[in-house]
Amino acid sequence: MTLFNDTELFTTGLQSKKIFDLPDTELILIDNFFTKQESDHYYELLLQETKWREYEMKIFDKTVTAPRMIAWFEDKENSGIGGNHTQWSPELLSIRKRVENEVGVDFNAVLLNLYRNGKDGVAWHSDKEHNTGQNPIIASVTFGETRLFRLRHKFNKDIPQVEIPLHHGSFLLMAGTTNSFWQHQVPKTAREVLPRINLTFRRVYPRG
Repeated sequence: MTLFNDTELFTTGLQSKKIFDLPDTELILIDNFFTKQESDHYYELLLQETKWREYEMKIFDKTVTAPRMIAWFEDKENSGIGGNHTQWSPELLSIRKRVENEVGVDFNAVLLNLYRNGKDGVAWHSDKEHNTGQNPIIASVTFGETRLFRLRHKFNKDIPQVEIPLHHGSFLLMAGTTNSFWQHQVPKTAREVLPRINLTFRRVYPRG
């Protein structure tokens, strides 16, 4: 099966690395971090074999079903903050090792998000800090349909929003004070789009 050829990123087989020159953040994008063959393989496997689940979240005084599906994996020595999916598959471990080698950080958890179509997305937010610390290092991998990833500065409204298309097989690193000074979102779209799978690796700490 041929998937996601419209990005034209796989013609050379070479990675494209971009370091963003923005205040209060360390933001790095690597397109073609995984090859086309690897990306297709991981996409199909994760889409079909992950135990995806819906979850509820609070918006003001209402509880709603989030417009995406998730799965959570973490090392067994942790206390368990996100669900019961603690058994890492060989493929997840392989992806994790590739990311760790790039970043030089040992991650112990990953959140998988499945955006089933253009009606799925995530609103403006910064990641919660109660289990990751104030300025976590978050390594994000995308397989599937290209979706826009937007960032905006929390305090300096003169800084324009940043818009990054995250393609099949791409890698995005958010580090430094990104989480303290920036919010991010994946907006919904009226276009007909195929599913997108996003993995965000992080270090979490057991609850006291």
